[in-house]
Amino acid sequence: QVQLVESGGGLVQAGGSLRLSCAASGRTVTTYSMGWFRQPPGKEREFVSAITWTGSSPQYADSVKGRFTISRDNAKNTMYLQMNSLKPEDTAVYYCAVDRYRRVTTSSRADDYDYWGQGTQVTVSS
Repeated sequence: QVQLVESGGGLVQAGGSLRLSCAASGRTVTTYSMGWFRQPPGKEREFVSAITWTGSSPQYADSVKGRFTISRDNAKNTMYLQMNSLKPEDTAVYYCAVDRYRRVTTSSRADDYDYWGQGTQVTVSS
């Protein structure tokens, strides 16, 4: 079993930055692809970014491309999301997730992910 805990969320002004972390415990996730999703208020969960187990070929939603950067530190069993130039429309609960069936590719479909964190709130004020 895998437990995921997100941290780093908070309130920030538009144009600001935040760095989210996702710490895994219970078993190693270093050989699995991982991803970030978010759920804006009143909307469905949506894909943000994903990364392979080696950290190569990161995938991004068009809405965050050029502003967000995904990375991971397998030695720490932790994944990160650096969010720059934040906009009010980035306001959401952000979730990290593990895809046990992918290692060298990534998926943008939430149904492909097996383990999820509890989420961390990001609020961007205008």
